[in-house]
Amino acid sequence: MKEFGIFYGSTTGTTEGIAEKIAQALNVDTSDVHNVGNTNVDEVDNYKCLILGSSTWGVGDLQDDWNGFLDKLAAKNLSGKKVALFGCGDSCTFGGSFCDALGTIYNDLQSSGCTFVGFIDNDGYHYDSSTAEIDGRLVGLLVDEMNEPELTDERLNNWIKTIQQEIS
Repeated sequence: MKEFGIFYGSTTGTTEGIAEKIAQALNVDTSDVHNVGNTNVDEVDNYKCLILGSSTWGVGDLQDDWNGFLDKLAAKNLSGKKVALFGCGDSCTFGGSFCDALGTIYNDLQSSGCTFVGFIDNDGYHYDSSTAEIDGRLVGLLVDEMNEPELTDERLNNWIKTIQQEIS
């Protein structure tokens, strides 16, 4: 069983690009980076830690490729698996639903038996509300490539360190 499998949904390529950065930072082979739009959900069985990413569309909507895949993933027994989340959103135009897709994934996987890792403080983030925030902590890495691209690499690297500490 491999350590990391990265699963993402991306419409414009932004989330895909973040998935590739994460893969590079964790030395994950490109064959272990999966677009959920054309991946069988049983692929998750090959990994100890799942890194799941989605952009948020409209007012808090999950990226389209996750439709169907998330339901099948939530129906699986993910006991013993660690799950880390990352997402892309627009904190200015959609500050009231910033990266809500991560909140959807987090909530839908609650009864799957997985253990979530990679929670981070919301320090330095600017948005009105997000379902990806629980008790002042973010359920994963939130990225705003439209308004704050200069913060992405530092946020990503800090999040990677958090994940590495929590899975070791």
